[in-house]
Amino acid sequence: MKRTGIVLFLILAFVAVSCLSAGAEEVLSFLTWKGYAPQGLVDKFQQETGITVKVTYSNNEEMIAKLRATRGAGFDLAQPSQDRIASVQEKFGIYQPIDFSKIKTEQIIPPMLEAVKQNTMVGGKAHGVPFCWGTSGLIVNRKFAPNAWDYSDLLNAFYNGRVSYRLKRPTLIALAFALGENPFAKYGDAAAYEALMERVGQAMIDGKGFVKNYWANGDALLQSMRSEEVHLAMAWDGGGWKLHAENPNIDFLAPRSGALGWIDTFAIPSKAKNVEAAYKWINFILRPENAAVFTNSEKYGTASNGAGKYLEASVGANFERCFPLADIANIKWYPPVPAKLEQIEGKILDKVKAAQ
Repeated sequence: MKRTGIVLFLILAFVAVSCLSAGAEEVLSFLTWKGYAPQGLVDKFQQETGITVKVTYSNNEEMIAKLRATRGAGFDLAQPSQDRIASVQEKFGIYQPIDFSKIKTEQIIPPMLEAVKQNTMVGGKAHGVPFCWGTSGLIVNRKFAPNAWDYSDLLNAFYNGRVSYRLKRPTLIALAFALGENPFAKYGDAAAYEALMERVGQAMIDGKGFVKNYWANGDALLQSMRSEEVHLAMAWDGGGWKLHAENPNIDFLAPRSGALGWIDTFAIPSKAKNVEAAYKWINFILRPENAAVFTNSEKYGTASNGAGKYLEASVGANFERCFPLADIANIKWYPPVPAKLEQIEGKILDKVKAAQ
């Protein structure tokens, strides 16, 4: 009887442990943008690792709000834009430093990795890893604008009445670079930055007569390029590529002074429960063949080094044509913006809008 009791006890203990193990499912809780975790790749990752991926779609503002509310808990991985990390981390401490010994950095395009390290540095440690990127530059109709190569052509009388751009801060930044200045280098000196923006604003006022319209709707801009009302515009790369597929005379151009670039990243919340799973996903999605699946679907550039050879022909052609490595190296990546500078920019843009 005693032996039977021991055997029964062992059987029950084994069943209990088995049940607990079965219930202890490994999960990666992921806060990201819609489209950044394609279902096919999620399925592939789960099959390779046995880790269940739970995705919550969000945007920069919501990511910050959610992680602030929990003080960095509730998610194992997030994907904020690189210019929305350092200032948030300094105030709220919602992320943890990246352990680059766990990142396969050889999979990442070097200038993007260095840019994100620099722009997410807090306390001497980087808090982000690059994932994907996009730019704004020029969309040019070469039939009418064969010699347009930089943002300064937006102020060129040759294109009188055929120019379009937004009355937004990227235009100020772009024209400052075209003047030979580096506006980002003046972020720490509000007086110097304001003086530069005054120069740019006056140049925009002087060239206001050349502007067909200040576009606010992307679809409307594309239509004005199709109808040949506008020959030269400042806009995003994706819009230029869409027009190029319809009309080979029109294409996106990375300007001589550099396209303006955004990078969305990976950041690990400060109280993440499954940090190892987060690093596994980062390395998985930046594997060239996997990164290419994302780019083929969403058309955004990937920070994965070598993904180009896996891209669909039409998608790959856009990057090969418009972004050889020299132009990627010349992209001006947006750093975090001090709040007071946005007020300066708003004042300048109001002056341009009001000018006759």
